[in-house]
Amino acid sequence: MSAASDSTHNVISSLGKGDSLHHQVVASLPLCDVTEEDLTQNPQLCKLLATLSQHVDQHGLTVPLKTELEKAEQKLQSQRRHWLRSESLHKALQEMIQDHCIRKHHATVPPDQSMFYETMEKCLLVAECVKQLDPSSTTEQDQPSVLGLNPQQILELMPSEKNVQRMKQSLPRELEKHLKKKCLSLLSYYQPEWENESEGLKNSKLSHLSAQLEREKKRAESLKETSRENSVLLQRQTHLYVSELIKCIQLLQSLILDHRLRIQTDLDRKKLEYFEGKCELVLQKIKTEMVEIQLDTYTVDSISAHRKIRGTLESELKACQVEKQSVEMKLASFEILGKEFEALAKEYCRLRQEIEMNNWALNEFSQCTG
Repeated sequence: MSAASDSTHNVISSLGKGDSLHHQVVASLPLCDVTEEDLTQNPQLCKLLATLSQHVDQHGLTVPLKTELEKAEQKLQSQRRHWLRSESLHKALQEMIQDHCIRKHHATVPPDQSMFYETMEKCLLVAECVKQLDPSSTTEQDQPSVLGLNPQQILELMPSEKNVQRMKQSLPRELEKHLKKKCLSLLSYYQPEWENESEGLKNSKLSHLSAQLEREKKRAESLKETSRENSVLLQRQTHLYVSELIKCIQLLQSLILDHRLRIQTDLDRKKLEYFEGKCELVLQKIKTEMVEIQLDTYTVDSISAHRKIRGTLESELKACQVEKQSVEMKLASFEILGKEFEALAKEYCRLRQEIEMNNWALNEFSQCTG
């Protein structure tokens, strides 16, 4: 246990300390979705990843597994090259046959060329049919026969041996011409400025085309890898930027809240003073309007008339008050006489009402007869 701890300590010492260690751990394990902030908050995780980075590569593969993977990839590449070579040759022969068919429809083709391409086409068809009828080479199971045919019956359809030999003799030359034509087309597409150059310069340039394309391919792969690394780096920087931005926003919100709480009292006081002043202004305006209404309503003539009316009403009020006092005195003198006088007064009132009613009826009768 102590040896393991010492080994881990040595590994960490060899990588570095602090921020340098965090940066190296993140760089050595790009597929691990951790940030330097995560490593800072979890030092034990940082130690574990630092130790792990010494035993695996950037893709998480150990050394033995990576060796086996490289061997398998080499074997796969070899088989793929073998298949691609055969497939390319087959495609080239088919293209030659197609080009011949097109030329045959647009111009007269020499008989020997027609024989050559017809023989090659028959050989390709027979070979494809035989391949379909052969049992599988990767399994022990036999494939079912097609239409009851066997490969030997298909091979009987091959052209004559003489034509086949002639075709084989001419095939390398014709295939070379076809492939050279395709390479020149590729060269013209890749570098259009060489379209009008001489045949010798094109051949010289063509001899370096493969190496140049290989360099371009490696350069493209390198740029792709760089782009991937930049993308990962951009994602991390974006994550850090967003984290820092959130922290800044939270800090800004706290500052705004504190500032708002501090100035809220002053703000409320100023608002109160403003509303008080506004209310006072409205009251003064109302008073002004009332004065204007009074001035418009009470002119000099109306005031003089009101004063006369007031004087008349005051004099009448005084007369009424004097009459009231006189009546109250009479009433007081009548109350002294007792209940007998009260009955007499009621009888007097009743007689007066009857007299008034009779007078009214008499007047009405007189008006009707008159």
